[in-house]
Amino acid sequence: MQQEASRTEEIVRVSYRGIGVNLMLVIAKAAVGLHAHSIAVILDAVNNLSDALSSLITIIGAKLAGKAADRKHPYGHGRIEYISASLIAVLVLVAGLTSLKESVVKLIHPVQSDYSVISLVILSAGIAAKLLLGRYYKKKGSDLNSGSLTASGTDAMFDAVIGLATLIGAAASMSLGWNLEGILGIAISGFILKAGIEIITETLNHIIGIRADDEMTAQIRSRICEYPEVHGAYDLILHNYGPDKYFGSVHIEIDDHLTAREIDALSRQIVPQIYQDFGVLLTIGIYATNTHSETAQQIREAVRHIVSQYPEILQMHGFYTEEAVRAVSFDIMLDYETEQAEPITDAIRQQLTERFPDYQFFINIDRDFSE
Repeated sequence: MQQEASRTEEIVRVSYRGIGVNLMLVIAKAAVGLHAHSIAVILDAVNNLSDALSSLITIIGAKLAGKAADRKHPYGHGRIEYISASLIAVLVLVAGLTSLKESVVKLIHPVQSDYSVISLVILSAGIAAKLLLGRYYKKKGSDLNSGSLTASGTDAMFDAVIGLATLIGAAASMSLGWNLEGILGIAISGFILKAGIEIITETLNHIIGIRADDEMTAQIRSRICEYPEVHGAYDLILHNYGPDKYFGSVHIEIDDHLTAREIDALSRQIVPQIYQDFGVLLTIGIYATNTHSETAQQIREAVRHIVSQYPEILQMHGFYTEEAVRAVSFDIMLDYETEQAEPITDAIRQQLTERFPDYQFFINIDRDFSE
């Protein structure tokens, strides 16, 4: 909890610094735009004002996301950060559409601007400030795993590109009398819109529910399998409730002779270890492995051989033979391209029944929730 509070405080501090930089740029660029009669520079100043608003959204989102869990929201409020990142993406899209509209107007009805050397110096300083702010946002966004800060960093980098286009247009206007603001603005607007779409797509994916990072899930399973009693870890499912906040479940394969006391002791070792190493709160289920049945081993090998003939089956696990009732159960994991599972399970069951007619076979279907 203390770590979450520290993270929220750092996000707020970074955002306040961004607000300060953007407000200074608003004042400087507005003065240049009004003096030079340049709609491009004035729009750039307005864009910086929207960036300050984006930082304010980040602050509000971080504070709300940092609220403790309550009865109505038992998993906490972490997903609010994804909503705030989506709002920032909407602001980026609005800025891109506004820039596109004004650029088209400037192209159709060009207006000669009146820049000075001081104007160029201020515009150059604004570009440098935006580049540094963008890199700062992105670094902090990566360090703090904050989608809102990362989105603000992307926005700031594109603002620097807009500023560069404005500077090129101003220099061309001063030295050659050319008016390039419309053409440059249209090109830059396309890049802004592309960035906004990418940001909002990523954040919406998190809200909908995105596949957990393959490297992290592989490390979690590997860590669980380090315990000598565990023969395998399967069906790992992770639910994300905000950056660095995961709840999940996993099945571990263990010998069928272990007692409830021994299984409980094992779970009490694994759960805190995974939470400490990965910040994931796991619920553990078990698959029992036959240890005293030669027939069970023969059936297991037969199942493995038959399953290997189907490329759409990614994995077989959870095998167990209940000798008392002559029942065999196991899970198969199918890829997402396989729409009809029943023909496959029927064919596997038929082959196994022909070889082991005294047994019933129960096949459960799993999906590939994580690598």
